[in-house]
Amino acid sequence: MIYEIRDYHYRRDIFADYVKWAEIAVVVLRDKLDVVGFWIDEGEYPAEVAGSDPQTSSIGSANVTWIIRWESKSQRDELLKTAFTGDAWDAVMAKHPDPKGYLQMVSRFMQEM
Repeated sequence: MIYEIRDYHYRRDIFADYVKWAEIAVVVLRDKLDVVGFWIDEGEYPAEVAGSDPQTSSIGSANVTWIIRWESKSQRDELLKTAFTGDAWDAVMAKHPDPKGYLQMVSRFMQEM
């Protein structure tokens, strides 16, 4: 098994609208994918950046994170070809406040310890 951790930096100025949309989207996503969890950061608690060479991004920390469980990277690559397609997903995307509002999206792949 591998876990895909998806971190999104979404526009703060319409983030409340995005959160309302995500509440609908996550239902469809869970029907199509093995979603472990979906989390949002509404800015209530600032990120704590530490270490010997701390770096902060000009766009801030990710404000959306979700995790998907996969059997393998190849399974993930194959299933993603159709995961964001179909009538249900099209209906969800039609309600998206700004599909181009993702300032940055990062997918990381990890194994459970």
